[in-house]
Amino acid sequence: MSQHSKACCTIAPKASPEYESKGEFVGYDGFKTYKTGPSTAKKAILVVYDIFGFSPQSLQGSDLLAYGNDKEQYQVFVPDFLLGQYADHTWFPPDTAEKGQAMGAFFQGPANPVTTVQKIPGLVKTISESSSGSIESWAILGKCWGGKIVSFSCGDDTPFKAAAEVHPSMIDPNDAPGIKIPIAILASGDENADDVKNFVDALKVPHYSETFADQVHGWMAARGDLVNERSREEYERGYATLLKFFAEHF
Repeated sequence: MSQHSKACCTIAPKASPEYESKGEFVGYDGFKTYKTGPSTAKKAILVVYDIFGFSPQSLQGSDLLAYGNDKEQYQVFVPDFLLGQYADHTWFPPDTAEKGQAMGAFFQGPANPVTTVQKIPGLVKTISESSSGSIESWAILGKCWGGKIVSFSCGDDTPFKAAAEVHPSMIDPNDAPGIKIPIAILASGDENADDVKNFVDALKVPHYSETFADQVHGWMAARGDLVNERSREEYERGYATLLKFFAEHF
């Protein structure tokens, strides 16, 4: 597995204005989960957040996914895969041995992508069963660290019909051929452009890719500066782009 991206580990999150979320927190398989969207929606999206957990920007993005499409709405679920053990803002930038060690332990422990991926099939099954049959199909979205989870979750036996990664970290072109469902890749100007291109070129499935060149790593998650007009516009356009892709592919 490739190392986590430089951008992911050198750029700390920005503050955002308070957001009054539309959903609620419920429990599935022991995971505190943010649930939003109408319970009657037949399609659902599993969102894998970034290493900072339930940031206001991520919750607002989940609400945009749930209610942002006039033609079809979605049930959206954001499980607390890290069980409250989020990255510490004081680790950034990791410019001391102590910070580097803390980061390394974090990615080998609670944020180990392989461990997280193993939890997903059972969780999706539990949520589907609890919906009393209302959910008929699933998509998955990963942000930053969550992008790696998506790459590992979209093989032959995936429960998902479509996928997306936004400002993905740990980008590895070797993962791309194993992805078996349509996928969207939205990169920022901070990801390595060659890594992103090589990943997209290696995909064997229908896909959409776009680089939001003037946006920073994490602009659709914990680093979204929703006070800045341009950043907010691109944040909203990013989620609108995902909605269009999902409408076409699941």
